[in-house]
Amino acid sequence: MVKDSSRTSEPETDDGRPTLDEQEAFANLTGDFYRGEVERTASWRGRLDQTTNWAVVVVGAILTWAFSSADNPHYVILIGVFGVTAFLVMEANRYREYDVWRNRVRVLQTGLYAEMYSRSSDDGSDWRTVLADGLRDPTFGVTFREALTHRLRRSYLALLLLLLAAWIARVTAFETSESWTDTASILGISGAIVAAVVGLFYAVVVLVAAVSLRGSTVQEFAE
Repeated sequence: MVKDSSRTSEPETDDGRPTLDEQEAFANLTGDFYRGEVERTASWRGRLDQTTNWAVVVVGAILTWAFSSADNPHYVILIGVFGVTAFLVMEANRYREYDVWRNRVRVLQTGLYAEMYSRSSDDGSDWRTVLADGLRDPTFGVTFREALTHRLRRSYLALLLLLLAAWIARVTAFETSESWTDTASILGISGAIVAAVVGLFYAVVVLVAAVSLRGSTVQEFAE
């Protein structure tokens, strides 16, 4: 007995569109892919928060120790400035990684899910191609400079300015028995020179943060 091949073969469409089975498989894979990218985004977001939390803890510990006794050296606050700067550089690199996964989630949200719930017609964006290119050849969506200035403006500028205010208070109001130039000296280096170096560093930091606002900024909800 010869079986009817038309009943056993997979259904096909004449215009080349995916069959119902293919559409169902695509929907299932897309849902799994979306959940995986969301999980990656949340994981990298947690790493960003962890870096910021450590920076805040370091600042709190340094300030507590520096003002606990007049015998404690003031330059430990400056060491904290370099420590916070190191956290900033680390977080900028982590932010670039986080931005990769976040962008993929946004492509799916705007290209697929937004269109599913919207009554408007297709906007013409080929989100499948965008995802495919990103999976085949992953690239960072932001430069290191953009990530650095973004995290500087969002979190680290406030921490650095707090350390600056604490250092100024430590070498002036906290030590009234001698001049601030004598108090600010480090290992024989004049306090005026130390203050000039600190002032130059902060001038560069504030200038970088201010100039970056005039260019293309990186925002959490920017497309």
